[in-house]
Amino acid sequence: MHQLMAEFMGTALMIVFGVGVHADTVLNDTKYHGSGHLFAITTWAFGITIALFIFGNVTINPAMAFCQFLLGNMDFPTFLETAVFQILGGIVGAIIVYIMYADSFKHSYGKVDPVAIRNIFSTSPAVRNLPRNFFVEFFDTFIFLTSILAISRIKTPGVVPIAVGILVWALGMGLGGPTGFAMNQARDIGPRIAHAILPIPDKADSDWQYGILVPGIAPFFGAVAAALFATFYLGI
Repeated sequence: MHQLMAEFMGTALMIVFGVGVHADTVLNDTKYHGSGHLFAITTWAFGITIALFIFGNVTINPAMAFCQFLLGNMDFPTFLETAVFQILGGIVGAIIVYIMYADSFKHSYGKVDPVAIRNIFSTSPAVRNLPRNFFVEFFDTFIFLTSILAISRIKTPGVVPIAVGILVWALGMGLGGPTGFAMNQARDIGPRIAHAILPIPDKADSDWQYGILVPGIAPFFGAVAAALFATFYLGI
């Protein structure tokens, strides 16, 4: 239970940073309105680093938990429990952001595109092409998880969280443009559920077709590819 709570709280904190920075840049009457994607991607990267420093040996990502199951480091029931707690953490983290930015949300209703408000919570493609979007999320996740598996072999204290943050920063800059680089069901599905249940007036459709197929399923395929690469090339 201690490990599951760490996954829950670590994911919630990651989402507080990540969804929080999108609220900050998109909503009216915030300190950093319009700061842009460099601001947002940097906050995601640093926020994940902080979550890893605080909660230690966590995956905060159902795709990574599935990869650990495939590598024999986690049994299937533990994977399922871990994924559920992570997605719950994603929901709670997004709700916390909604409460923190409630006044800015109120000042944005009817003035900010409802789709832009939805995209504070969840990812969406720059160009909607579901097969290509699926491939992008698959490939992004493959690179992400493979890199983390390689980084995790570094035993110097404090290096792994910083290196993972740099990895997220690089992936966001280099590969994030087509789909917003979810690479993590808890990052997308959890906040997407929060958007669906929160009392947001005139909200945009939650777009579950995209949410389930691209940030929902594609990262699991990336996890399979990462596990195979780690086994047969990295020797993990």
